[in-house]
Amino acid sequence: MRFDLHIHSNYSSDSNLSVDDILKQAVRKGLDGIAICDHNTIEGSLSGLRRAKELNLSLIVIPGIEISTSDGHLIVLGIRENILPDLPLSETLTIARQKGAVVIAPHPFKKNSIGYAAKDADAIETFNSRCLFGENEKAKELALSLGKPEVGGSDSHLLSAIGLGFTEIDCHRSESSVLESIRKGKTRSGGQIIPPNIMIVHAFRGLARRMRRLSRELHSKIFHIGH
Repeated sequence: MRFDLHIHSNYSSDSNLSVDDILKQAVRKGLDGIAICDHNTIEGSLSGLRRAKELNLSLIVIPGIEISTSDGHLIVLGIRENILPDLPLSETLTIARQKGAVVIAPHPFKKNSIGYAAKDADAIETFNSRCLFGENEKAKELALSLGKPEVGGSDSHLLSAIGLGFTEIDCHRSESSVLESIRKGKTRSGGQIIPPNIMIVHAFRGLARRMRRLSRELHSKIFHIGH
């Protein structure tokens, strides 16, 4: 079955995708399952679980989160509660495994990622559709050298990018089977890099978000100075 294990909803500050739109687009793309992995919150993922049932979709939704550790980002699959951000990588790994989760090193060689510390994760994201400069190849080399399971995802913040990166998993139609198959390496990663026109849209949206944030911060400072 084919999964996109790395999607961001509007519960992430850098995405405006609604959960319903993500679910419907995943079905249109012919995916068997997804993981919504918002930054430092499980809420988008839990909403995805709930809405998939309410909409009577056959889509398998794996609960997930992308956590900012003090050493870089981690994806944690199979949990239904938040883990505090900004903890050391080793502590985050321990907490996640105590909760029975599968821990993935996403885009290990991009900025704010854990690099060669990916060796301590359960699996390595060896295809990310937003990795444009050889990061996927480097991640795959690391996974092969360590004998680590490989996964893929779109890292999508835009509707059109969902499914561009994927993981093929030899599993049954259940969350537990998906997670166990990832642990055992019954996976294959693949996909295509996001087309330049979509990357340009994403870059402009990111710039607009930063400008709005800077504007809010400036207004806040002016307000405090005035009072």
